[in-house]
Amino acid sequence: MANILVVDDELGIRDLLSEILNDEGHQVESAENAAQARAARLRMKPDLVLLDIWMPDTDGVTLLKEWSASGLLTMPVIMMSGHATIDTAVEATKIGALAFLEKPITLQKLLKAVEQGLSRSIGRKVVPLGTVVRPSDVMADTALMSIALPPVIDLGPQATQSFVLEKPLRDARDEFEKAYFEFHLAKEGGSMTRVAEKTGLERTHLYRKLKQLGVDLSRGKRSVA
Repeated sequence: MANILVVDDELGIRDLLSEILNDEGHQVESAENAAQARAARLRMKPDLVLLDIWMPDTDGVTLLKEWSASGLLTMPVIMMSGHATIDTAVEATKIGALAFLEKPITLQKLLKAVEQGLSRSIGRKVVPLGTVVRPSDVMADTALMSIALPPVIDLGPQATQSFVLEKPLRDARDEFEKAYFEFHLAKEGGSMTRVAEKTGLERTHLYRKLKQLGVDLSRGKRSVA
């Protein structure tokens, strides 16, 4: 779980990003302008910032420069915009931004960028901005963590469940689908976003399906420390 600051002047975007990141188990705070972002940056000391470029009071690039000049750019920053030029994106990365996401932001690109940003803080040890992180380094750290702390997934009864075939097809199918979704919910720590992505279902359809099958959504849900 990480502390993430979302800075965007559009309420709909702030709410959407917050919902997705909360669903991934992160603590999220949002700000609608640079003034709120400054206060939140000092208060919560975020592990990652999603920063919109075009804002009414101070634009995101100017705020990024301000943080860099004052020594406050100690966390990965991902810039966002639906109207920025290539020159603006290049300027932001030169200042110290980790990445640039063009709006509308797809779920896959968002989660990948956030994951890459948070990988700069392996074991809560911050990798200085500007340091080149090679894929082999991340893989090596992941391998070491897997050896030291092998993942344990409580799959419950479905892990050894057998299915009775001498019954109507609909009943047998429902039993299988329930076990299937319970397996993925446990595997993904209760993240509806990841389960939807893995199973290829829209989240609304997935919620409706789980409710229909009587799946306990509290099982496998991540605890918040």
